[in-house]
Amino acid sequence: MKFKYCPICASELEHYQDAEVERQRCTAGSCNYVNWNNPTPVVAAIVEHEGEVILARNKLWPEDWFGLITGFLEFGESPETGVLREVEEELGLQGEVIEFVGHYDFTQMNQLLIAYHVRASGDIVLGDELAAFKRVNPTELQPWPMGTGHAVRDWLIRNHARSDLEPVTP
Repeated sequence: MKFKYCPICASELEHYQDAEVERQRCTAGSCNYVNWNNPTPVVAAIVEHEGEVILARNKLWPEDWFGLITGFLEFGESPETGVLREVEEELGLQGEVIEFVGHYDFTQMNQLLIAYHVRASGDIVLGDELAAFKRVNPTELQPWPMGTGHAVRDWLIRNHARSDLEPVTP
């Protein structure tokens, strides 16, 4: 995220090159603020419920977009705890982490995605952020080309012997 002013002293920020990364720093010099612009950790769940994968549509997304359950990792929270919290908040389901799927750069959003396979139970009750959900049989699930789609691809290869897919795990 780029800022125009220092969040500490309100002086203007300047751009500078730090190795191969462009950063921002305070022009006042007295507060020594640097905007590191580090990626934000986001947890993602491949939710398996009654043998199918649950995909959800955020209220802000187009009608035909569906994706994994995701959310920001909270302060002091482990990724495993965070992903289960998100499943409960967004779907109203109780979950169990089955496996760590992988971590993925999502540079378009400056995020680090931490993906898990979560087996969930209960009745689906959509949280405030979601407009809809759909069930997809894992044999019919198709990964998308960016973001959490890479986790879906790796999970399908590992757990459903999808030899038609190339892995993306680094």
